Amino acid sequence: MTEPAPQADFLSGVSGSVFGIRATSKALVADALADARAIARAQPWRLRRAARSWPRRRVLALGVERAGEPNLLADARQELLRSKHDVRFDSTTVGERGKFENLNALLARNPPQGHDWLLVLDDDVSLPRGFLDSFIFLVERFGLRMAQPAHRARSHAAWQLTRRRPGSLVRETAYVEIGPVVALHATTFPVLLPFPELRAGWGLDAHWAALAREHGWPLGIVDATAIRHGLRRIAAAYDRTDAVAEGTRFLSGKPYLNASESQRTLVTHRTWT
Repeated sequence: MTEPAPQADFLSGVSGSVFGIRATSKALVADALADARAIARAQPWRLRRAARSWPRRRVLALGVERAGEPNLLADARQELLRSKHDVRFDSTTVGERGKFENLNALLARNPPQGHDWLLVLDDDVSLPRGFLDSFIFLVERFGLRMAQPAHRARSHAAWQLTRRRPGSLVRETAYVEIGPVVALHATTFPVLLPFPELRAGWGLDAHWAALAREHGWPLGIVDATAIRHGLRRIAAAYDRTDAVAEGTRFLSGKPYLNASESQRTLVTHRTWT
């Protein structure tokens, strides 16, 4: 087993997992209050109505699943294909390759050119009804070039920045995660694709944050389409020590934002009108 480098300033330092009666109960209450606030403002219905008038886009959606284990990828696929947008969905099982090695294999048989967005998702994500239409509408309405949906309170999320903020629709941030769901606009493809041949990919999002700053790409988190990331503990399928060591090697000599630099909300949008 590879020993990790002593410095890992690109990590949050917490697991973000929500397990146990106390933590789960607290998260359920927080989610219920946030949902009630949105419903009281008729936000879901108003948002879906606004999204219906937005132009149709071509979206390439790719997922990697663990064969023989419970997962939610089939449900996510069904939800994405309900969208008004032209969605091409493909997935593969993990096998002997890492996440980004598998994603590059999927890109090889699904060239991203000609698509407006690339959506990458893990196999343990629950998407809200009408997710993609509302998500695309909001990220384009605010000119984002890399974006992720926020995490619900009961979702496993290592960064507090990525958890849903009640009353917010979209936050422009200095950082977005590599998963469990991330969207890349076509303008980023020449720089970001193909992905580095990484297994876990820890540290890649810190590098993306630096590249976004260099190229002037707005990044953001969509609170209005919050997801739940669950089923398994984070890093349950690979060795955390190896993942940290891989990330440290990958970032060596590359620009990246450390945790204190990256975890910033720059602008909060509370209405799209």
